[in-house]
Amino acid sequence: MKLAIVQFEPKFGDLLQTIEKLKSLLKKAKEADLVVLPELANTGYNFDSKEQALHLSETINESVFLAFLMDACRKYQFSVATGFSEKEGGKLYNSSVLVDETGVKSVYRKLHLFMNEKNIFEAGNIDLSVIEHKGIKLGMLVCFDWMFPEAWRKLALQGAELILHPSNLVLPYAQSVIPSYSLVNRVFIATANRIGTEKELTFTGQSIITGTKGEVLAKAGEKEEILMVEFDPKQSNDKMITPLNDAFKDRRIDKYE
Repeated sequence: MKLAIVQFEPKFGDLLQTIEKLKSLLKKAKEADLVVLPELANTGYNFDSKEQALHLSETINESVFLAFLMDACRKYQFSVATGFSEKEGGKLYNSSVLVDETGVKSVYRKLHLFMNEKNIFEAGNIDLSVIEHKGIKLGMLVCFDWMFPEAWRKLALQGAELILHPSNLVLPYAQSVIPSYSLVNRVFIATANRIGTEKELTFTGQSIITGTKGEVLAKAGEKEEILMVEFDPKQSNDKMITPLNDAFKDRRIDKYE
């Protein structure tokens, strides 16, 4: 498969301007089978209040942003995973949504909220799960979920071959752990970060795609950029470290679970 990450800066609070920017970027990624966008790509990140976030957010079923992405999927024959500020009644979720030409295929809501997100969003209420999408077993996490190895391991144990990770990373070292999670879980990971500054927050870019042995397949800088990598996701099914060591079967869960 060909996997692309679109690293860019959404226009805070201006959905139509963000869509206009993405039109040209998605065209440049048209050779991909799957495209990953950053966290909260439909709104921007640094809300003043929950009321402002509610005003700017959309529901899954009535979303101009998701409709635009579905149109792009029909046009270019790819799928898109995007961060999405999701409104459900009076509640907000920091979500990741997978769409293709037929509609919404999967929704994940961020489990681990970072700093002021706790004043805006509800903690995720959807179990970690893996779906099979066009022959690939996919899991999704969002940004600060990176800190918690249990989340990555649970997806890997469910058979994830590729974990999609829309992000708005501001801590300068967060990306450094991604190769390790690929290595210890023997999975591919796509961390799609954003760039730019919103008030006191500066986002660090450096989106990264990593392979099953912890190798960096592609890494962005700190500017608008598209990463494109071709790989075989089925390599994730090989959990052998040596001829006598299986990364999962060798776990001593009798001692630490």
